[in-house]
Amino acid sequence: MSAGCGSCVDTADINKSLRRALWAVLIINAGMFVVEITAGVFAGSVSLQADAVDFLGDSASYAISLFVLSKSLRWRSGAAMIKGLSMAVFGLWILGTVIHTAMTSGTPDPMVMGWVGVMAMLANLVAAFLLYRYRNGDANMRSVWLCTRNDVLGNIAVVLAASGVLATGSMWPDLGVAMILASLALHSSAQILRQSMAELQGNPIQTGN
Repeated sequence: MSAGCGSCVDTADINKSLRRALWAVLIINAGMFVVEITAGVFAGSVSLQADAVDFLGDSASYAISLFVLSKSLRWRSGAAMIKGLSMAVFGLWILGTVIHTAMTSGTPDPMVMGWVGVMAMLANLVAAFLLYRYRNGDANMRSVWLCTRNDVLGNIAVVLAASGVLATGSMWPDLGVAMILASLALHSSAQILRQSMAELQGNPIQTGN
């Protein structure tokens, strides 16, 4: 859901291939946002809606990354900080939605959750494959990679939640996964903010995954 991402990636050749990869994953994420938000509302699934909003946030993240790709490290670190803050807002929004849904809504449709979750997982696996080689870059690219990694984990969790809803007839597997997505967003937000602040202060943090 997804939101922001060492060796240097500033060479012209790498920037050119990275730009192509970012455009591809931007298109994938924008398309999956439309699919998942529609399915999430139809199925009454908080985890699908949360994942859809994450797709939207990732689309914005990739667009920002494209804009600052050829700019200075300070620009890229500043963009990463914005993405880190947006991921924190996303995580807090999910937690609020979980509380509201627990008090007002019924059981979601597990079949819609499962099929759309699998579709989203395949889309994010493609995105992860395209971005894997850039995962250890600066804070901006680190935020991109963490968004994509979180999305794959979140999609797997949504599929498991669908199985849980189907088996129990309860909304709680759906809400539990939504809370996991919120936790992932908040954890990644803290990582991104820490690295971007260090880069802005001239003390870049080396990353290894």
